[in-house]
Amino acid sequence: MTAFPRFPLRRLDAALLLGLAGTAHAQASDAPELKEVVVTANRQEQQSFDAPASIQAVGQEVIEAAGPRVNLSESLNRVPGITVLNRQNYAQDLQLSIRGSGSRSPFGIRGSRLIVDGIPATMPDGQGQASTISLPSAQRIEVLRGPLAQLYGNSAGGVVQVFTADGPARPEIRLSLDAGSDGLRRYGVQAAGQSGQLNYVIDHSDFQTDGWRVNSAAKRQHTNAKLRWDASEQTRMTVIANVFDQPVSGDPLGLTRALFEADPRQAVANSTLYKAGKDVSQSQLGLTLDHQLDNTRELSARVYVGQRDLDNRLSIPLAVQNAPTAAGGVVQLDRSYSGVGVRYSQRLPMGEGRVRWSVGLDHERLSERRQGFINNFGAVGALKRDEDNSVNSTGIYTQADWAINEDWSAVAGLRANQVKFRVKDDFIRADNPDDSGSASFSATNPVLGITRHLNADTNVYANIGRGFETPTFTEIAYAPVGSGPNLNLRSARSNHAEIGVKTKLAEGQRLDAALFTIGTRDEIVVASSSGGRTLYANAGKTSRSGIEVAHSAQWTPEWHTHLALSTLNAKFTQAFASASGATVAAGNRIPGTVERSLFAELAWKPRAVPGMTAALELVHQGSMEVDDLNRDRTDAVTLFNLRVGFEQKLGAWRLRQQLRVDNVGDKAYIGSVIANDTNRRFFEPAPGRQWGLGLTASYAF
Repeated sequence: MTAFPRFPLRRLDAALLLGLAGTAHAQASDAPELKEVVVTANRQEQQSFDAPASIQAVGQEVIEAAGPRVNLSESLNRVPGITVLNRQNYAQDLQLSIRGSGSRSPFGIRGSRLIVDGIPATMPDGQGQASTISLPSAQRIEVLRGPLAQLYGNSAGGVVQVFTADGPARPEIRLSLDAGSDGLRRYGVQAAGQSGQLNYVIDHSDFQTDGWRVNSAAKRQHTNAKLRWDASEQTRMTVIANVFDQPVSGDPLGLTRALFEADPRQAVANSTLYKAGKDVSQSQLGLTLDHQLDNTRELSARVYVGQRDLDNRLSIPLAVQNAPTAAGGVVQLDRSYSGVGVRYSQRLPMGEGRVRWSVGLDHERLSERRQGFINNFGAVGALKRDEDNSVNSTGIYTQADWAINEDWSAVAGLRANQVKFRVKDDFIRADNPDDSGSASFSATNPVLGITRHLNADTNVYANIGRGFETPTFTEIAYAPVGSGPNLNLRSARSNHAEIGVKTKLAEGQRLDAALFTIGTRDEIVVASSSGGRTLYANAGKTSRSGIEVAHSAQWTPEWHTHLALSTLNAKFTQAFASASGATVAAGNRIPGTVERSLFAELAWKPRAVPGMTAALELVHQGSMEVDDLNRDRTDAVTLFNLRVGFEQKLGAWRLRQQLRVDNVGDKAYIGSVIANDTNRRFFEPAPGRQWGLGLTASYAF
């Protein structure tokens, strides 16, 4: 399908329309060059240089070089403003936060929207699952921060979008093998190509690891398929299917500081005693349609359905589980979800420029059967909770992108959201009352951005907006006292502002810098966490502010550098009473937020050895507070990683080999924290030196 026509503000040379920092290394040539990338900051395709927002992308080459393509944490450390921590715990997923939003999450993804090929990977209640994203078939990953993220709905921090690669014009089959420390193995097979009007990518991976810590083994099978049918030059239909099965994932839980210092690889006794861990499977099918009505009008739509089943064994002592109003120690969810979306766009002349106006509707629904059982040392015991839950989320939005003249452009948008939760309790006993109920949240959020095009090499932008974030079903699952859900949680409301600059410093160089501030009221925080069960509450006011810098340069055809720097000052600005009754002082740091991070890379592609690449990476992670009272914190750490790769072409075959060594200095450090853990088991240790070997063979027919 031919691309919809765009109306650029002015002609920019190809070197200026760069992929943002670190998206790809230039191929060896006579002149330095960086790649162009199209991004979707305002729900529409746009050159990254012109987007009035902080948005960066990593491309396929970076994703493949960053590791075995199992976790987003492998490649997104080179993007400023986002923190993705690998907890060494596949039962609890990664710990992902954008500008500090979502750092509270002990499992799953909160505060940010996840979208894959236009289909939400975030559930209608606002909780996302990074583990279901297929990285072996990904072409690029975009990370949007700031006010424009509010155009996507229920998210406070930002949006992570993943785009599956298109099949090549010449059909090919690819086989891959990754091996690494602690019994890591990933086997993959992919078929991709073009057949007439049908473009296809079908990818399957089988992953397993023994785990770095006790009771942290995991197994995972993952199939992802994208079938795109170009019905005509005006109409394109895409089918996306994703099947995910993780039958094994142990949960080693966190450690106290004393346990960490004694042996960071151990698990606490209750982890193995109650066989803490998770079995999860998810299947999803989506359809997207893009239709160009004429030269100025476009229509796009999507529909998707999915099913998710979960069996989660918690390490709660039997005495606690047996209490009359307790929900047990095994959580079983049978969840179905669906959604539709439609957007109409039109381009109109206005003054010296043009306006692209859009209006859209998103509607999503989730229903689940939630049951709780006694965890009898790993065996499922008596029923302790039984309820039907549902959530409906509806968003209506409009936006206008105005190319005012050669010097100015602007974007304005407005989104109205409504999210309704309903709980029907079927477990009613004399000592366990009917906990049925409902809760509804709504908000209307405006955003406004403006860009000053100083010259062909420099854009300066500013934007403001308002956002909101509802609690998720996981966060309302347990009331502070008694049985049933906590339907009294309020949604968090936030005000966002940022200013930034994007500039071409010299030939082959790109610099992006942004300053931001976020003020939030009714921040959703962890009240307490124990044995895998977490209670939440609303705090008072919080603030987040920081600086983000990304610089990428192709100094010569052989040498490339990339730098991503983030600072974050995330704190409570209003005192409140913690779950223990102690007062959380204004000025305390928000737990789990990383105060600064730095990624730097020096990459080399020697002309004397065609097909070879080598790189040295520096990763710095600042400290994190462990609880609202700021009673302890992790130490900052600086790590070095090395990688070397080779590629050969033998007729129709293309062969690749890569060796990585992470944490070359074998440093012992704490990789992530469990905020406000009641037993002071805050710390989740990170592994020492790790090695990984990747082999890929592709055959083009």
